[in-house]
Parts: sequence; structure tokens; C-alpha cells
Amino acid sequence: MQTTLKSAISFTGKGLHSGAPVTVTLRPAGVHHGIWFKRTDIDLGDRMIPARWDAVNRSPLCTKLENANGLQVSTVEHLMAAIAGCGIHNVLVEIDGPEVPILDGSSAPFVRGIMQRGVRVQTSPVMAFEVLKTVTVTEGDASASIAPSDTLRIDFTIDFVDAAIGHQQKSLVMNNGSFARELCDSRTFCRQADVDAMQASGLALGGNAGENAVVFDGENVVSPGGLRHADEPVRHKMLDALGDLALAGAPLLGHYTGVRAGHSLTNTLLRALFATPGAVRMVKCDGEMAARLPGHGLVWDEIPAVA
Repeated sequence: MQTTLKSAISFTGKGLHSGAPVTVTLRPAGVHHGIWFKRTDIDLGDRMIPARWDAVNRSPLCTKLENANGLQVSTVEHLMAAIAGCGIHNVLVEIDGPEVPILDGSSAPFVRGIMQRGVRVQTSPVMAFEVLKTVTVTEGDASASIAPSDTLRIDFTIDFVDAAIGHQQKSLVMNNGSFARELCDSRTFCRQADVDAMQASGLALGGNAGENAVVFDGENVVSPGGLRHADEPVRHKMLDALGDLALAGAPLLGHYTGVRAGHSLTNTLLRALFATPGAVRMVKCDGEMAARLPGHGLVWDEIPAVA
């Protein structure tokens, strides 16, 4: 069955790139509402922005949504991953600025907040997208593909010249609470040189090594406290992928494989999936199928106590 929150919950923090304080409030929504953002700092015009693949204004640094009138909200991927990873299907996300707060750089604060409020089961069956054909997109040495599967599986591979990151690969099925248990506390990461360049360009003004990002410099982990997982970077890339795939508009039943893929390429994959005749269909989930969706089997004791 579809789900929503039992009651509203708010999160306040800085935007990663702007450094400006912003509050985001998740509110319960009715069946078939889906996930929408509402800019509460705007008084005129259409303030609603759909959390959907065809509303993405593609960017290499984050996932940015934009409505038909050009109103935007950016850095939605960690929140979207938490919503999907907790199995929430209907929610209104009110936000008083253009960028979702970065918090600790992971999805854990959002996951813990959602689970503290609780999830309410609704009266209508879940609708999901079932992948029927393999679709692949590439860009240079990066690729992303999605293939038929009876559940959502994410495989990811990264390769960095920095010795502290190097080659990492991981594969997970996204039901039975695996997102919360394995991925949700993994933070965004970057190299020190990239941080310096972004801040010189007026970006990453809300970034703080150790507070909301893991910063690498060659063989060294610059962030105080080190890593939460030895392979935290690839886990975070999987977290991002789940958040970007949640923009399909409904849960996906498919096997996603990312090799050096980023936000833009995953969105290109969704666009290719829905543009390919016969590649995907919407299905009504029975109980057995719903048990294979992200969020099923999540229990409080498995959420990492880092946030």
C-alpha cells in the first residue's frame, strides 16, 4: 500500500553551495499525490515543483529541479534518497529557499527524522515502474544502465587517482532496510583542490570538512574523524543514485549499474528509459511485489546513530 508521514517534520541548515540558512518541512500528503516541492519564500506565481525526472535541470554538482516557470530547488538528492529509502510515496516538501540544506552531507538526519515521525499506511496500492528492457547511456568513460529485475538493485563502481579513494565497487538490493543500514550515513565527498576551486568561484560556501563532507587530498583524509566506512565514497555514490532514481515518479523495479556516473548521467538514463518504446511499464504492486520495494523492512534499530 502507499505511504505518507504520520505528521510534519522540519529540518534547518545551510545550503551546501550558497551557505544560506534554509528550512525544509516534510508534510503528509494524500494518495497519488507523489512527491512535490513548494517554495514558501515565493509569493507570486507557480510555487510547486515536481520531483520528477523531466523537471531536472541537469547539473554535474547536484540534482536541480525546475518548474515550467523557471522556479528551482537544488541539491534534492539526499532528501530524495531518504524519502525513497524509507518507502515514502506521498509527501509535500515545503522549502523557504532555493537549496535543500546539506546537514551532515548524508541522508541519515532525514531518515532519522522520518522514522521518528513514523510512516502511515494509506488505502491505495503502490504503483511502480517495472523495467522490461536494458537501457544504457554513456559519457566518456562513465556509463549508467538499468536492466530488468524483480527488485531495485544498485551496483556502482568508482575510480579516482587519489590513493585515499582509488577503485571501489559495491552492490546492494534496496529492500529490507538496506539503504538505512548500509548507505544513508555516507557523506558527500570531494578533493581538496576541488573545494578550493569551488569556493574561489563562489560555490560550496556552506561546505565544512568533517561537518558535512569528506575531503580527500591524495593519500590523506582531511576531514577530522576520518571515514564512517572504508568505502564511504562509493556508498555515497549509491545514495546519490537512489535519490536520482527516485525522480522516476514511482518506485523502480530494475537493476541499475553506474560506472563513474554522476547526477546528470543518471537523469539521462531515466530520460532514455522513458523514451525507449517497451522499456518500462507501470504495474500495480501486490503484497509480494511491494515487499521488494525500497523501504520495506526498515526498522529503527538499524539506522546508524551518527546524526
